[in-house]
Amino acid sequence: MEVCETRKACTAEDTAQVKTISQKLYTWLIKPLEADLKQANAQSIIYAPDGQLRYIPLAALHDGTHWLVQRLRVNNITAKSLDSLEPQPHQTNLRVLAGAFTQGSYQFSVGSQQFNFKGLPFANKEIAQLVAAVPDTTQFLDKDFSLAAVKPRMNEYSILHFATHAAFLLGQPEDSFILFGNGDRATLRDIENWSLFNVDLVILSACQTALGLKLGNGVEILGLGYQFQNRGVKTTIASLWQVNDQSTQILMNSLYTQLKQGKVSTAEALRQAQLTLIQSKNGTSSQPRANISVPQAPGGAVSQHDSIDYSHPYYWSPFILIGNGL
Repeated sequence: MEVCETRKACTAEDTAQVKTISQKLYTWLIKPLEADLKQANAQSIIYAPDGQLRYIPLAALHDGTHWLVQRLRVNNITAKSLDSLEPQPHQTNLRVLAGAFTQGSYQFSVGSQQFNFKGLPFANKEIAQLVAAVPDTTQFLDKDFSLAAVKPRMNEYSILHFATHAAFLLGQPEDSFILFGNGDRATLRDIENWSLFNVDLVILSACQTALGLKLGNGVEILGLGYQFQNRGVKTTIASLWQVNDQSTQILMNSLYTQLKQGKVSTAEALRQAQLTLIQSKNGTSSQPRANISVPQAPGGAVSQHDSIDYSHPYYWSPFILIGNGL
């Protein structure tokens, strides 16, 4: 019940409510370890969540004063990660394959679930900023962002960045999918045949769990990260719910600023990007990135001219790192 309430609070308007509810989970999960964490001078938590704990971001637990991410970086792991947790070399010569679905719409069904996905307007700017930040970036937009065009080239790059919809289907990890700009879909079963052994990082900047407030055992959450790891990828960054277009653009810009400096790990780069939003009080909002029946932005949809507080966990906490981000 507390897991469901924490997830619900993270996507509600009241920040105080998030802190109150998430502090309960902090008391159960982290507080018993505080003395050990302090003695070890810990900087990271390597986290292997089980069951419904997979549906909440550990970074959004609150100790009464700070969010956990303000003190520690969080690295989610799967069984595939257990034998590969050596610190990774920091790379400065990033090579990025970027794809985005920015306009149009696609309607389809998977099993009994109906989907209606629309393009992500701010994804265009997200990719433009990425190209400016990382010159060695190849971009595919909308119809050009097809599985046929992208798949043969994926293993030529160190980072795959997909600003498009992806969905984790409750209790059916093999049916979870990534949507390409031309309407193609790649399921976890399809990914089993990909070769990605030169890829260090996969970023899915607009994915979500298509489950509303109904929770299963969470196997679909880490399944995507596991499957990418199984094909050679070291780390995956994905989101636990539909996210806001512009706040994601800001977070991703900060993430790449950290990565291209080559001074920090991927987990720390994500943490610093999340801190950027926590420390930012105002911005211009857009519609949430997805438009199916999952939690909405705090206070509901907002207009282009509304002032918004990106420090709310809704904006920064859904992004989780899966794999070896050390």
